[in-house]
Amino acid sequence: MAGLIHRRFDTDYPRAVGGDGVYLIDAAGRRYLDASGGAAVSILGHSEDRVVAAIRRQAGELAFAHSSFFTTAPAEDLARRLIARSGLDRVALLTGGSEAIEAAIKLSRQHWVDRGESHREIYISRRQSYHGATIGALSLGGNLPRREPYAPLLREPCLVAPCFEYRERPNGESRAAYAARLAQELEAEIERLGPDRVAGFVAETVGGSTAGAIPPVEDYFERVRAVCDRFGVHLILDEVMCGMGRTGSLFAFEKEAIRPDIVVIGKGLAAGYQPVSAMLTRAEIVAPLEKRGYFQHGHTFMAHPIAAAAACATLDVLEQDELIPRVNETGASLVNDLRAAFGNHPHVGDIRGRGLLLAVEFVQDRMSKMPFPADEQVFLRLKHEAMARGLLCYTMSGTADGERGDHVLLAPPFILSETERGELVARLSDAVDATFEDG
Repeated sequence: MAGLIHRRFDTDYPRAVGGDGVYLIDAAGRRYLDASGGAAVSILGHSEDRVVAAIRRQAGELAFAHSSFFTTAPAEDLARRLIARSGLDRVALLTGGSEAIEAAIKLSRQHWVDRGESHREIYISRRQSYHGATIGALSLGGNLPRREPYAPLLREPCLVAPCFEYRERPNGESRAAYAARLAQELEAEIERLGPDRVAGFVAETVGGSTAGAIPPVEDYFERVRAVCDRFGVHLILDEVMCGMGRTGSLFAFEKEAIRPDIVVIGKGLAAGYQPVSAMLTRAEIVAPLEKRGYFQHGHTFMAHPIAAAAACATLDVLEQDELIPRVNETGASLVNDLRAAFGNHPHVGDIRGRGLLLAVEFVQDRMSKMPFPADEQVFLRLKHEAMARGLLCYTMSGTADGERGDHVLLAPPFILSETERGELVARLSDAVDATFEDG
């Protein structure tokens, strides 16, 4: 492995050689229960024959055709199906979440330029957010550790508060008042920057890995939608992690009773069997570009036919096996299991999420919600203890404020059985006990 640049240089990674349902298998034959779906990717598990068969068929017919010359049947089919399910009008197919976010921002910006409003150049996002690893996507996000090495290359973000109920809604404030306060903060920030300069507001519909599966309170996005409408600002939703059924509806915004101007999806779109993402938008956002004649944007592998075929097959499996209703049922049961296991744990502050995007946040003290110091690396210790027990889970630091705080993100495949659910909680409980055995 000496030649391959890995995410960490201090880790001796096992070699994955196979998959079986919700399990990954390494070269030594050890089985790991994939409690995080990688990074909320493997929604169908690791051995879905129907998706594999679709990939093989498409590869045998047509492996690649550059989108500057051709369209293809699987790409057109995927676009049609996503439009039908989303209520939006146009789709661009890409290869990853960061690419999709870049495309969304460039589409939004070109919309304003082609309308003669080139002064609209500012995108507001939220603290404790993450929108991707490219320079443009990092410029939007509020994940401080991921931004830090590249700060001189990044545009300074315009950030407002996230909808983070556990940490930021005081006990005496109702959820309705909290939602109203956050919407007012967004409105004030638009006014401060100048309404004619603000192009869009970017937000994860359900917070992802940075703060750990934070669902919005009721009315939050309806109020945000109203603010964006008032100032003519694009509402851009990032559903790379929380979309594709992960939070109990194909698009997470379906549960918020709103329609965004632009939404991006990825990760689970082809269940990990192919790299693919999508940006969806309203017809009126594309209209000024159509007058110009083109979208000044493109990637070599956009609208890739094999990736599109895999995504179509993934949608087929979701529908045929009725997996999205199962997400809601399994998610509710898993939350109950987690509360039974950790509800009274002295170092568990919160158990939260929606559907099968869940998180357990760890604290030094439950009453004060004080996080552990960053140098204790609770997240990394827990990851190692879990993996030693054959459990893969997505642990993160910086949960509370970008520097301090730890959580574990759980995003298992939708096919998780009752027995596997019990195994997940038991192994996680053992890992948590081992992590805090000296504390």
